[in-house]
Amino acid sequence: MSEVRTTAARERERRREVEYLTIGLGGFLGANARYLVGGWVTRLLGPAFPYGTFIINISGSFLLGALMAFASGRASLHPHSLLFFATGFLGAYTTFSTFTYESLRLVQEGNLHLALLYVLGSTAIGLIGAFLGFRLGEAL
Repeated sequence: MSEVRTTAARERERRREVEYLTIGLGGFLGANARYLVGGWVTRLLGPAFPYGTFIINISGSFLLGALMAFASGRASLHPHSLLFFATGFLGAYTTFSTFTYESLRLVQEGNLHLALLYVLGSTAIGLIGAFLGFRLGEAL
């Protein structure tokens, strides 16, 4: 019995390691894509407005929405593909895409109050957090 449990535990551990590597590889590529796209857009449109971040956030939101709609109900899609693309690549490319997708899901599920709380709360408290972090950084 102990040997069976040990084998099963090793298999779970191996699967978890593969998942982490899958997410890590996607994250590596997504972070580099963010850097490249952001730099390219800034060189193209100038630094007066954060166009690079804006375009990254919008394109990431679009890509995550398309990916999740495509993956919905497709049992033939390998589970690691979502870990690689959604969690890894798009998670590193922009977390804004996750925020907008989660907000959309709350609206689609009829949780309008929660969606509004999530959007406004994340924005307002995020701005407060950035402000406090900035002040802390100045004080150090």
